[in-house]
Amino acid sequence: MNSADEIRKILTRRNLKLSLGESCTGGLLSSILTDISGASAFIEINFVTYSEYAKIRFLNVPPSVIEKFGVVSAKTAECMALGLLRYSGVSISTTGYSGPSGGDENNPIGTVFYGFGYKNTVKVSRYISQKKTRIEIKKDIAEKVLDDFLLFLKEIFN
Repeated sequence: MNSADEIRKILTRRNLKLSLGESCTGGLLSSILTDISGASAFIEINFVTYSEYAKIRFLNVPPSVIEKFGVVSAKTAECMALGLLRYSGVSISTTGYSGPSGGDENNPIGTVFYGFGYKNTVKVSRYISQKKTRIEIKKDIAEKVLDDFLLFLKEIFN
């Protein structure tokens, strides 16, 4: 059984809905999860928030957070995940660099910060994909995020 199907089972069993705010994954997480038949039973709303404006407008990221920490940061991922909790019981956020441009010494191409929200608390992690192309990086990040989200749900509910 893959992570997405296990996530579906846990969320439907708990009668919880998920919302996603994706930047560097560009809707890939949403696509993977909505490929599951009956996805409307566990997904509430999904956003692809590439721009700063979209993060501010739809996910309630304070402009001051982006100014101080940058759009690709743990704090921005945290605020995105928290902002999504106004739409649903659990959330996933991603912000990072999928290449081929972007990145810097501290956060090279392949870096993602991702957040999982539940009950006004957020767990944020950082991952750096070692894949080379934009598509490979996005797929690698999506797999990592879904695997970690499944672990997050198991920690909460087991």
